[in-house]
Amino acid sequence: MFDSRQIKTFHEVVRSGSYSAAARTLGYTQPAVSQQMKALERDVGTPLFTRVGRRMRLTEAGLALARHSGTILESVDAARRQIDALTRLRSGRVRVCAFPSAAATLIPETMARLHTDHPGVRVELLEGEPPESLRLLTRGECDITLAFSYPGLAVETPQEVEEIRLLEDRVTVLLPTGHPLARRRAVHLGDLSRERWIAGCPRCRAHFLHTCAEAGFTPDIAFASDDNLVVQSMVAAGIGIAMMPALVLSFLCHRKITGRLLEPHAFRRVSAYVLRDHQRIPATGLVLDELRRVAANRVGC
Repeated sequence: MFDSRQIKTFHEVVRSGSYSAAARTLGYTQPAVSQQMKALERDVGTPLFTRVGRRMRLTEAGLALARHSGTILESVDAARRQIDALTRLRSGRVRVCAFPSAAATLIPETMARLHTDHPGVRVELLEGEPPESLRLLTRGECDITLAFSYPGLAVETPQEVEEIRLLEDRVTVLLPTGHPLARRRAVHLGDLSRERWIAGCPRCRAHFLHTCAEAGFTPDIAFASDDNLVVQSMVAAGIGIAMMPALVLSFLCHRKITGRLLEPHAFRRVSAYVLRDHQRIPATGLVLDELRRVAANRVGC
């Protein structure tokens, strides 16, 4: 309903008492001020000024607008300052949903870099596993989702979502200390067909079963848990062996287990997901850039 430029001119006309005085203050011509006021009156649908002799008076509608014009201009100015701060990355909030091992590794490093270079940009962390974490993104409950996927297992990405690949996280096999195969540098999956296994989260479990099927056996799963510490403790206690990504082992490694490379080479792909249009939001783009830098330093972990 209101044009901020017209409101600014109206406010100055009221303050100075005439079109000519307002024109001098604003650097306009008097006809330009007159045209703006006529346009404003057309927009509001009623006269704002009347003339009594040579003097100009506000109508009832003009008095009502005059009571609010200063507040309107202050609000517009505050909005402009806030938007300027956001675009210049002096402030901003980005909600990131991440699976636990990314939340324990990629996110702290990213937040530390942001705190140093852009202290006004705040990251809010939510924890979630795929595919639920992707649903949070499409529902607008977060701005960026960190999720993982495995080769050979189809993952549907909504059309409005952009995937930004961050790193390949190598999968290792965890053995209890003293296990005969722990002396090897790498272990072939086929040599583990008679072992008992500890399985992980549903997506990791699906990949594990798929990989074992390709190797020609069905694993004997003794226990399953989404908690990486529980899985490692079970391995350490001799309940079974397990597969675990290297990203987890970079911050959590039980002293009574041994990690060995798995043959054939196995990995999971860690990616950031964002709604396509949101990449243009400055703070979101900044966090994505920092995530890329942090992930690049972890290639081969």
